[in-house]
Amino acid sequence: MKGRVLIVAGSDSGGGAGIQADIKAVTAMNGFAATAITALTAQNTMGVHGVVAVDPAFIAQQIEVVLSDIGADALKTGMLHSAEVIATVARCFKAHAAGVPLVVDPVMVAKGGHRLLLSEAETELRDSLLPMATLLTPNLPEAEVLVGFPVRVEADMKPAAEKLISFGAKAVLMKGGHLEGDKLVDLLVHNGRVDRFEDARIASRSTHGTGCTLASAIAAGLAQKMSLRDAVARARLYVRKAIESAPGFGHGHGPLNHAVTFSGDR
Repeated sequence: MKGRVLIVAGSDSGGGAGIQADIKAVTAMNGFAATAITALTAQNTMGVHGVVAVDPAFIAQQIEVVLSDIGADALKTGMLHSAEVIATVARCFKAHAAGVPLVVDPVMVAKGGHRLLLSEAETELRDSLLPMATLLTPNLPEAEVLVGFPVRVEADMKPAAEKLISFGAKAVLMKGGHLEGDKLVDLLVHNGRVDRFEDARIASRSTHGTGCTLASAIAAGLAQKMSLRDAVARARLYVRKAIESAPGFGHGHGPLNHAVTFSGDR
């Protein structure tokens, strides 16, 4: 086991996304996952049926006690829900984990359409957390909200990533799952360069938690001192294999097979 990752995110009672997916993904990468839970959701493959927020002071306590004892080689954020939670998390990271690589997954809307980030928290996310991010991993709708202009086709992805970098993020992985067509393209924009990843789209309804899983697998790679590009490439391969071998549970957007075995040499 190599690489400690502290994940700050919400719980998914269905086990497909959120903290549950994060822990499984980091473990599959042979890393160690610690957590600070920001919210509880009553959730299944059909959608989010209820949300109970965790007191920001208790979120801070979770972060502080983990970092003061176990420590972290990388940090990952998912569902942060409110401006107060985002400000609290940013403050804790600055005080207790300065310089630790941070992967920010800007979770805004669940697969089933339920909003997981209050609209008034978007500015706090952009102003407080983005400047701390080693990597930001938005899908196209999330990027569109953050940059304020349409991000619908591949030609929009690089300008959107550059705008997000202008907000302070060191690198951006623009996820193209919402693109039309049979090809799926992701763009990694970092250090003045663009790495383009293209794969055939997998026809599957078992895609719940792909964003959480990908971001956490990348964070595990950074915790293990992989280069950013290599961490992204390995995480993408893992997620593809997890979709291809998904168990088919539930009646909606089903979970991945987080326990899939794969060759991570790529």
